[in-house]
Amino acid sequence: MSGELEGRVALVTGAGRGIGAAVAAALEREGATVVRTDIAGTDVVLDVRDEAAVARVVAETAEQHGRLDIVVPNAGVAFVKPLTETSLAEWRELMAINLDGVFVTAREAAKVMAQAGKGSIVNIASVTGLRSAPLIGAYGASKHGVVGLTKTLGAELRDFGVRVNCVCPGFAGTDMVSSHEQELTDAIGMPVQDVINARQGRLGTAEEIADTVLFLASDRASFCTSGAYVMDGGLYGALV
Repeated sequence: MSGELEGRVALVTGAGRGIGAAVAAALEREGATVVRTDIAGTDVVLDVRDEAAVARVVAETAEQHGRLDIVVPNAGVAFVKPLTETSLAEWRELMAINLDGVFVTAREAAKVMAQAGKGSIVNIASVTGLRSAPLIGAYGASKHGVVGLTKTLGAELRDFGVRVNCVCPGFAGTDMVSSHEQELTDAIGMPVQDVINARQGRLGTAEEIADTVLFLASDRASFCTSGAYVMDGGLYGALV
């Protein structure tokens, strides 16, 4: 499989760590030129809440490299709080990153790709975008939005040669999960790691998620669009 993305140009948001960093590394390993963006810690500093900045970075990437083949709108945040205790300000702040940021990044990429007649957008959703997510309801709602955005944008862009898909990971061994582990443990009254082990067997890895993104970005997924691909060790299908 080595070098299957040779000559292609990719843009990844939230690439400073976790899933974004793993995705960028996987794409680069297969030969793509990768533009890594994040709010800090990457060559290109980008706050996805800034619509003008997102549009500028997408346009500059395409202009500097002469093309834009793959975009992965990965930037996201989470917090642990019941919806009944979530303020509108907290809700809007999370949506500005997790949903609005994905929308604007995908929208701007779609304009460039549609003009070229080819391209792949791979959004990062979550299994919480397909089922209920108590205690992380705002996060889950944002990911439901990402799934819906993916399906609609994929349908709109199909005839322009642009594919749009998303991956829906379960719990993974990333900073986002570990940083909220104690909060979740306290909220449910038992170690959250025990729940994860019982429901999905183990934590997934950022590299496993990146491999699925790599497949969807590649020509091997040429017949895949508007799809939401679950990778959660069976969490979504668990009855209890």
